[in-house]
Amino acid sequence: MSKRLLATLVGFTAILMWSLLALFTVWSGTVPPFQLTAMSFIVGGLVGLVSWVFRPSAIRVLKQPWNVWALGVFGLFGYHAAYYAALRLAPPVEAGLVNYLWPLLIVVFSSLLPGERLRWFHSLGALLGLSGAVLVVTKGQTISIDPQYIRGYSVALFGAFFWAGYSVLSRRFSHVPTDIVVGFCFVAAALSIVAHLLFETTVWPENAIQWMATIGLGLGPAGGAFYVWDFGVKHGDIQVLGAAAYAAPLLSTGLLILAGVSDFTVIIGAAALLITCGAVLASKDLFLRR
Repeated sequence: MSKRLLATLVGFTAILMWSLLALFTVWSGTVPPFQLTAMSFIVGGLVGLVSWVFRPSAIRVLKQPWNVWALGVFGLFGYHAAYYAALRLAPPVEAGLVNYLWPLLIVVFSSLLPGERLRWFHSLGALLGLSGAVLVVTKGQTISIDPQYIRGYSVALFGAFFWAGYSVLSRRFSHVPTDIVVGFCFVAAALSIVAHLLFETTVWPENAIQWMATIGLGLGPAGGAFYVWDFGVKHGDIQVLGAAAYAAPLLSTGLLILAGVSDFTVIIGAAALLITCGAVLASKDLFLRR
């Protein structure tokens, strides 16, 4: 197995972790968004920090140029801040849909990277995935863009550009070890704490399930996933990862259905077909490459 294929498969695990985001968030109770983000980032930072006990020299990775730190910290914190702000400034469905343009933007932006080329099946696969995501988010209903919420939609779009830019530009720093994500998580956690103290009232998890869900966010979708995504976008097929990322909202909905929070519909089935076809099409060159 080539390193590129292995890194792409590792990147896929981030998408699987992100499918747990909605379920764990529901189970975490009423913890405010920025507080929840800070707690998740702290746990996520500890995930990587634990391995440094056995690799003391890994701490040297923190000595990086300012542009590496700026990309990582603003990528993690900037995206989440924009996402939560958009949900407050605009209807959640429409804001979430605008925000979920980031996989398509990754596919498009990646064509500007050295050694990468945007092929027709990458673009078509990403568009099929986007169509499936639209069905999942809207449940097959029509959506309307109300001018009074243009500020919220703009912030959601800003967040999409944030995460796509972070993912694609990380490829430019492929020489920087993934251990740097430890530092990104802790600094992003500090910024989240500041935002929490400025805009929110502290609410702690009320029982064991809520605490487990909160810790689970840090171990997986809002912490641990950052490590495997970093490795995937730096060394794997970033265009395939971008198109495959549309599976996250579908898998998330599937887990909510299994947990009894949501119901299966024909729309979900159609979305599954579109996203699966899109991911397979976008991955054609990766698995058929001689």
